Amino acid sequence: MRIGIFGGSFDPVHHGHLILARAASEELGLDRILFIPANMSPHKTDGKPASAEDRLAMIQLAIAGEDGFEVSDLELHRPPPSYTVDTLRELKSSHPHDEFVLLIGADNVAKFETWYEPDEIRRRAQIVVLDRAHHQTSHDWPVVRRLVDLSSTDLRARVSAGRSIRYLTPDAVCDYIQMKGLYRAA
Repeated sequence: MRIGIFGGSFDPVHHGHLILARAASEELGLDRILFIPANMSPHKTDGKPASAEDRLAMIQLAIAGEDGFEVSDLELHRPPPSYTVDTLRELKSSHPHDEFVLLIGADNVAKFETWYEPDEIRRRAQIVVLDRAHHQTSHDWPVVRRLVDLSSTDLRARVSAGRSIRYLTPDAVCDYIQMKGLYRAA
């Protein structure tokens, strides 16, 4: 089985994530995409994220009924920070015959060598870049590209400013954010 690993903070998950995941699934012939929210990303230090439980719930709502999309709470059971290499080791241990494709955002390419054990990550998974803004990067990894101008940072700012995020994220996620009072200004 060929499994796409799509990790990140997903704070919150939005249509850009989902569009790129579907494109990757189809273009790369993946059997499934596994969304893995980070307990705490070592590269995201810009503010306090929604709780792990809330981010997990939002992904579950966003992908409900989507064929080939699954969510894993694997990183939420380990102490932070969430290192990709540890996740790949754990997945390979529980799925020794599967092939893993690590889907990373184009914004992470320049920082990849600063990740914990980047050489080991390359040994354990094929790396594919998800590019939603035509980033100019230098690498030789395959690219899945869709022009989608959305970011979780922008969605959080919109909610904080009292603006709508309807149509930017699935309705169920929008409703969840409103119900839980996430991302509101202090």
